Amino acid sequence: MNDEERLEKFGEVLDRLEELSSDHVILVEGNKDVSALSNLGISGDIFCVQSGGGPVKAAEYVWRSGKEAIILTDWDDRGRSLARQLRENLRSLGVGYDDSVRSDLAFLTRMYSKDVESLDSIMVLLNDRAEEV
Repeated sequence: MNDEERLEKFGEVLDRLEELSSDHVILVEGNKDVSALSNLGISGDIFCVQSGGGPVKAAEYVWRSGKEAIILTDWDDRGRSLARQLRENLRSLGVGYDDSVRSDLAFLTRMYSKDVESLDSIMVLLNDRAEEV
């Protein structure tokens, strides 16, 4: 996949995330992730798992909201572990979740980064490379 195709797929995943954000809680690791999502035009109900008390508190927050969750942790070892904990906690409360956005973003951006906080920079990089073609 070349950068132009990667940019197109990346945009499609971000569009899906934006659409889901209207009725889901987005679970991210920290404030830099929120900032990167905001720079990409993604807003809505975003919960920072690390500063919000961890995966149990995050799952309880989503449960109380009456919404489903989007798990959007980093795709490094710590992020994978946190995603697993979030899935387990959400499942135990009977809360639905989507982790396909995370998987798709990890696949598309793994060669450039391992984290959510870099997504806005990756978008700039891919846009610049696409313009060069």
